Amino acid sequence: MEQHRTLILDGHTVHYRDEGRGNSKTLVLLHGFLQNLDVWTSYVLTYMRDMRVLTIDLPGHGQTESFAEVHTMELMADVVKKVMEHAGVDQCVMAGHSMGGYVALAFAMKYPYNLRGLGLINSHALPDGEVQRAQREAVCRQVQDNRASYIVGFIPTLFHEANRNPFSQEIEDLQNQCLETRTDAIVAAQRGMMQRASGIGVLERLEVPTLFVYGKGDGRIPLEIALSQAMIPRHAEILLLENAGHMVFIEEREYVKPRIRNFVETCYY
Repeated sequence: MEQHRTLILDGHTVHYRDEGRGNSKTLVLLHGFLQNLDVWTSYVLTYMRDMRVLTIDLPGHGQTESFAEVHTMELMADVVKKVMEHAGVDQCVMAGHSMGGYVALAFAMKYPYNLRGLGLINSHALPDGEVQRAQREAVCRQVQDNRASYIVGFIPTLFHEANRNPFSQEIEDLQNQCLETRTDAIVAAQRGMMQRASGIGVLERLEVPTLFVYGKGDGRIPLEIALSQAMIPRHAEILLLENAGHMVFIEEREYVKPRIRNFVETCYY
């Protein structure tokens, strides 16, 4: 039976899934922009016999309500912490995809003693520059003008160009999932990412293992940034996959899924 749970936090409903309770190891998975916890279903079904897995609808996504006009990464990290407390989880390995990685970095900054390990999947620690902030403002205007058109056009660009036809069903499923994200929540997330601080200092101070997972065809994160940031933590591992873009955990699932499992084992060794 799927263990879907809700938490009322400051008058807002937060939705999460809690599977594999009773296991001594816990993995928290955080989805990316526009998505929800359902993107992790195949991972949860694989892992739940060996570890406890929490997946969370971040503020404004899935069945979790919006909290504010701007969803900062720190606000989202606080929500994740409250979910962990509600579930009775003190420590975990936390892995986040894209925006979820920004949230994981904010969590590591605020709550380092609650982490056994940190995973960044198609994510990085740099703040937005002037160009990126302007692009996010443009997204906000586009979403307010025609949300559905933006989402339908945006999702295929996350995949490696060579994967868009083979993964057409996954792209369609993701489009349908992301179309559930409300305009105000999309804008709140964009404004939150626009305001995020640098996470480089977090990587420098981390005392737990860190895993970086990237697709070599990810046009949003240059390979030199991925490699340079993987050099920062005291204990870092990096998985670079040739035939993947910004959705590496879907495009190269057969490689990413066992690597995250092994990483959790390492963090609890």
